[in-house]
Amino acid sequence: METPEPKEDAPVQPIVIPGPVEVFSTKGWKEYFSESAMIVFSVLVALALTEVVNYFHEKKDTAETLQNIKEELVKNKRFEQEQYVYQTMVLKNIDSALTHPEFLHLVIHDGELHLKHIAPEGILYRDLSKVAWQVAQSKGITTRIDFSLVEKITNIYEQQARIDKLEDEIAAILLKPGAPADANARESLILVRDAYHGWAYDRAPGLIEDYDKTIKALE
Repeated sequence: METPEPKEDAPVQPIVIPGPVEVFSTKGWKEYFSESAMIVFSVLVALALTEVVNYFHEKKDTAETLQNIKEELVKNKRFEQEQYVYQTMVLKNIDSALTHPEFLHLVIHDGELHLKHIAPEGILYRDLSKVAWQVAQSKGITTRIDFSLVEKITNIYEQQARIDKLEDEIAAILLKPGAPADANARESLILVRDAYHGWAYDRAPGLIEDYDKTIKALE
């Protein structure tokens, strides 16, 4: 029996690893420039549209805020006119008490001030609102409107704040030890009268006039 001759091994084929494929662009510099310009133009258009939207939104918000201030000032003007009439009556009552000892004794006796005899509705007859102005300030309205208008509005609310202090000023007079005592009833009542004049009553005519001017400016 013949022994088969061993077969020769088949030749090994070498593995060829392809190198990086080079891609050559066919675009010219003009096309690159055109694409870049379009991108820049799109960004600018988007920014411009955003600015326009913000402008009209801010304009609308400013108009609404000023309308709220105007409505608040109209209401406050009416309240201040009513309060001026009321405080005229209060001051007449004080003058009457200072002129008539019997009435004075009715107003201040046993170390107490009986306010109902001179100011039956309290020291302040009306509350002057400031909510619309506070909201407007929180929105930065003062940077969006004319300076002279800001000055007018600010002055009005400062005047209102002084009028609102009348209660504290009168309380300070009456809460002094022995202030409303019968012996110094006249002195206490004169101080109350002076507080009315200095903090509220004498301020009212000018404030009402300022209301008219500012409301007209807001229109």
